[in-house]
Amino acid sequence: MSSNEMPKKILIILTSHDRLGDTGEKTGFWLEELAAPYYVFKDAGHDLTLASPLGGQPPLDPKSSADDFQTHATRRFNADGDAKAQLADTHVLSQMDATEFDAVFYPGGHGPLWDLVSDAHSIRLVEDFWSQDKPVAAVCHASIVLADAKDRNGEFIVKGRQITGFTNGEEEAVGLTDIVPLLVEDTLISRGGKYKKIEDFAPFIQTDGKLITGQNPASSEPVAIELLNILK
Repeated sequence: MSSNEMPKKILIILTSHDRLGDTGEKTGFWLEELAAPYYVFKDAGHDLTLASPLGGQPPLDPKSSADDFQTHATRRFNADGDAKAQLADTHVLSQMDATEFDAVFYPGGHGPLWDLVSDAHSIRLVEDFWSQDKPVAAVCHASIVLADAKDRNGEFIVKGRQITGFTNGEEEAVGLTDIVPLLVEDTLISRGGKYKKIEDFAPFIQTDGKLITGQNPASSEPVAIELLNILK
């Protein structure tokens, strides 16, 4: 960050939902999708505020802690006492105000398919950031948070816009097509989004004005970098 560039205030919104349908398994947010952007923003000198519908410690999808899914960012986060303390004490979503921030970012994981998709406070915040011409970014399953947000004309924000998110093929690959309440790809297309994707689990982002979305966990860092580019 240059000496004349002020730190930006970025709001990161996480799920509070921890049950994977009726499977008896746990879900929540995906660690890589928080950790990678967290350090992209932090290392650039910006101020981060974490929030969730219930506040406090949001649920981590235990699968995202498996050895196979660890990256430099996740290992750094797990060893970072300050980051973990901030995560354990997220603000209550309903108390957040878009006028106090420069951008909003949503990490994914399956949790948002159950809570953030229909959370009135989340939808209001997306609409407020959008109407204030501030960047709105989401990765993987979190693209679902955009589904019911509307612009000032009452149209879905995603209508006619380039967008991506976790694909039907990726959902099938993780064996949850029949478990999740809705599919990200189908839902965004149903709202009129110009949905695009590449091969499963490859990094891919879409930018349309100040709307930035990523296809999957591998896309989380590129989405964060793109968000910073737009903030500049």
